[in-house]
Amino acid sequence: MKTFTCQCGNTLHFANTKCVQCGLFLGFIPDVRQLSAFTKTSNNAMLASNNGKLYKPCKNYSVQDVCNWMVELDDPNELCVSCRLTETIPNLDENDNRQLWFLLEKAKRSFLYSVIKLQLPISSRTEDPENGLGFDFLQDQTEDEFGNELTIKNFVTTGHSNGLITININEANPAKRIKLREKMNESYRTLLGHFRHESGHYYWDRLIRDSDHLSEFRELFGDETLDYQSAMNNYYANGPAANWQSVWISAYATMHPWEDWAETWAHYLHMVDTLETANNFDLSISNIEIVSPYTATKTHSKLDTEISFSKLYNDWCALTGVINSLNRSMGMDDAYPFVISITALNKLRFVHQVIMERSEIA
Repeated sequence: MKTFTCQCGNTLHFANTKCVQCGLFLGFIPDVRQLSAFTKTSNNAMLASNNGKLYKPCKNYSVQDVCNWMVELDDPNELCVSCRLTETIPNLDENDNRQLWFLLEKAKRSFLYSVIKLQLPISSRTEDPENGLGFDFLQDQTEDEFGNELTIKNFVTTGHSNGLITININEANPAKRIKLREKMNESYRTLLGHFRHESGHYYWDRLIRDSDHLSEFRELFGDETLDYQSAMNNYYANGPAANWQSVWISAYATMHPWEDWAETWAHYLHMVDTLETANNFDLSISNIEIVSPYTATKTHSKLDTEISFSKLYNDWCALTGVINSLNRSMGMDDAYPFVISITALNKLRFVHQVIMERSEIA
């Protein structure tokens, strides 16, 4: 994630809504991927300082205060391209749910930033009923409307089905998420990570399922036609494969080829976004500049794609080594608790190849 600059020269961050130096209203413009300062015109439209165009705040910005994205003034939609994807929001009559909704939308926008930068297909299920993407933010039901405990409780499972991603809102509660992480014996579990992982299932349908990449996918990840329910039951009954660190990027990736792909996909998005952040701050390690992967130029040459991935991976190894060392100096857990095997590296290379072939990176 890069930083931005206000017209007054102050540094701005992706989630900001007001410049603390000049006091101007801020909003993110997704089509140009810029956070801009705005001034109100005589007809209450918002004039962007960075391109001189007129916009209006997303309704979830101006009314609900859970968004900071803008909509072009002549766009008939009241919601921004991010909020249009949300089909179900938490019950706002319940305590803390508005804050959880804010955190969910914030993480979703961070995920979408990468998707937009990588020029991956993105549309709502209203705009594209067959291939669109949607989100349901749901909570566990343990009581009825009168506060009585339910005999049969309805626990929400975070997951993906036919373009609809469901996120249990407890994942936006740090205490509950960490408790679940420890219960599941996971070394890494974040709200943003859930969006990236579940999007991997969606983009498998969009980029792999009916494509020329399917045979190579099966060579690397395995046969996705294996019964998913049986694979899941086996994983939770017996745990991950004993040699998982030699083959998979995480323990959970061992469950099924679809989960292996989703974990690898999420990992790739972690890499490119973090590397852009490092590049934005002109970070270099041992006098070697960390290059933003978003500035890579797509070519049809397999060699060029391999070269770009090698640079990305080498920068990533150098960067995560520094990040982990800094965390240890602060007495904190490693920010990056992973060791990538050769097999897992080849899977990451495949994700890179698929994305680079999909469209130019601007």
